[in-house]
Amino acid sequence: MAGSRLVLEGRVSVKAFVLGLSVVLIPLIRNFFGHVDWVFDYLTETPGKIAICLHIAVINGLLLLTYRGPLYKVALRATFLGLVFGSGLIISLSETNWTQFGWYMCSLSFFHYSEYLVTALINPRSLSLDSFLLNHSLEYTLAAVSSWLEFTVEKLAFPELKQLNWISVVGLVMVLCGEALRKAAMLTAGSNFNHIVQNEKAQSHVLVTSGVYAFFRHPSYVGWFYWSIGTGESSVILCNPVCIVGYTIASWRFFRERIEEEELSLIHFFAEDYVEYKKKVPTGLPFISGIRVN
Repeated sequence: MAGSRLVLEGRVSVKAFVLGLSVVLIPLIRNFFGHVDWVFDYLTETPGKIAICLHIAVINGLLLLTYRGPLYKVALRATFLGLVFGSGLIISLSETNWTQFGWYMCSLSFFHYSEYLVTALINPRSLSLDSFLLNHSLEYTLAAVSSWLEFTVEKLAFPELKQLNWISVVGLVMVLCGEALRKAAMLTAGSNFNHIVQNEKAQSHVLVTSGVYAFFRHPSYVGWFYWSIGTGESSVILCNPVCIVGYTIASWRFFRERIEEEELSLIHFFAEDYVEYKKKVPTGLPFISGIRVN
């Protein structure tokens, strides 16, 4: 279950995320008496770029005056994610052919921020800067950069490929459903949830089989898998055919290994209780059955 009170780091992150999100005020003020379709053009021109740079500088100044040490590091990351989310909203709501990239920016930034915020709610003892998952792994970073490069190259060389809006909508649905499932799993697991596979059983560990865990043994991984295909490494939202194929396979392998590693610990923790649960409930991921039990 979620904690009854958000810890200090969580409260700081909320304020900082909203502060970063305030970037949406720039085009709103600029176009208060104009038209929404001017927004994107304005922001890509010199005045818009200057306005955003000044906005970021002011925000960072406020953070430096308000927070010190670890709290500043939390605020800086949350502000950055709020800024990306706000910029994604601006692009999404503007009359431009970059709309799906705006969706992508919103999806990516919200995922990373919500991972931190939900962890602050349900398991503050495990909360750290790593809870943002911004430094998840080198492979994750390379995959994200690859998806950006593919999108840019294909948009320049094959612009018609990026106009298949129905594919982007499918990706957006995958993102929303995957994100909802993952966060539901985290909230249901409560203090049992941890971003790092646990090899030692804590006194507070219990076997969670209710809620979304009654349908999937690993609902957080199921949600993360489909989210990653929709907007992460593969990015159906961006209509990236090469990354969709390559990173769907890579993600599947990652989660297969992760589930097998985790289930070794779960069998060690809960013995026959987990074995019986494993027999009744599937992992939720295609062609992944988990660790074999003789």
